[in-house]
Amino acid sequence: MMKTHLAGLLLLAPGLALAQSPAPATYPYIIKGKISQLDAPAKVYLVRGTERLDSATLQHGRFEMKGTTPQHMTVSLVLERQGRLQDGWREQMRGGKMSRYYFESPDRVRLFLEPGPVVVTSSDSVFKALVKGGRLTTDYQQRQEAMKTMADNFEKATPRGSFTAYHNEEARTKMAFIKAHPASWVSFETLQELPPGTTYNEKASLYAALSPALRNSPAGQQYGQLLAKQKTTAIGAQAPDFVQPTPAGKQVSLADYRGKYVLLDFWASWCSPCRAEHPQMVKVYEAYKNRNFEVLGISFDEGRDRWLKAIADDNLPWTQVADLRGPENEIYKRYNLQGIPQNFLIDPTGKIVAVNLRGDDLVAQLAKFIK
Repeated sequence: MMKTHLAGLLLLAPGLALAQSPAPATYPYIIKGKISQLDAPAKVYLVRGTERLDSATLQHGRFEMKGTTPQHMTVSLVLERQGRLQDGWREQMRGGKMSRYYFESPDRVRLFLEPGPVVVTSSDSVFKALVKGGRLTTDYQQRQEAMKTMADNFEKATPRGSFTAYHNEEARTKMAFIKAHPASWVSFETLQELPPGTTYNEKASLYAALSPALRNSPAGQQYGQLLAKQKTTAIGAQAPDFVQPTPAGKQVSLADYRGKYVLLDFWASWCSPCRAEHPQMVKVYEAYKNRNFEVLGISFDEGRDRWLKAIADDNLPWTQVADLRGPENEIYKRYNLQGIPQNFLIDPTGKIVAVNLRGDDLVAQLAKFIK
């Protein structure tokens, strides 16, 4: 079950990453190695998400790449024996409809860029390669091992564990790593990759504990500015107002809900973790709908038909709004979201009193506020 949830989360990253101007590319990297005895047309590519950073043609299996990036970070090294990078958007017929997905060439290994050489060696494929490097490579490998151990233990203990429970374990593991390695660029990247529901206070505390060198770097300062914006939608802040249309075209404002508790549910038809939460949310809604409580769904869909079908398929009885602009939705920007699923509980005065409520936590918080 967790593998399905993780796949859904990964699909969110390219489309819902917060748009911001990149920091200057001032951090050098060197990657070199040997993969069997391969020659041209075989090439290796350095990629991050959908972005191609670098490439090199193999000569007797050897290659070397040098460059600079905005920060030391995780990338994928991809081997293409025929030379052409296969990564890219593709279309496939699923359930009688054409769907778009991002294909990644399978022969790849993830590694962490750093100034000293990262050396990759293998007798056959990149996927099975041995990766050696300096301090940042060691930190990265320790983090990956900690995440793997967490995932394995979670599967054994709770084979049918919920998406929320897994995210909580993921957050705890990542936070522990950050606290143990405050001067590492791996910790800075890990901070940026915390699950969407991580609170502003948690992120601000971890950011403050990072070394001055990390916080004062261009990327560190940029992240600090991002955190400052997120403070405007932290617990205790007044919820930003907005107006968006329902499927019928009626304009709905958050101000319309003043005097009631309202749960803002940020979701999309293509977000499987979001929709996995809906059955429980429907039960909660039915229990509290006559007790001064409402739910308002805000979708980041771009296609009207898929949005409406998801509403019908999930039997969502509360009001739904969307401008069908996807991640360009103005509410997305106003609430400083970095991913979904996400929600905000707003009290009758319009103040944010809780965030990222899932499962039993949602029930407990509503019972606390609504007597």
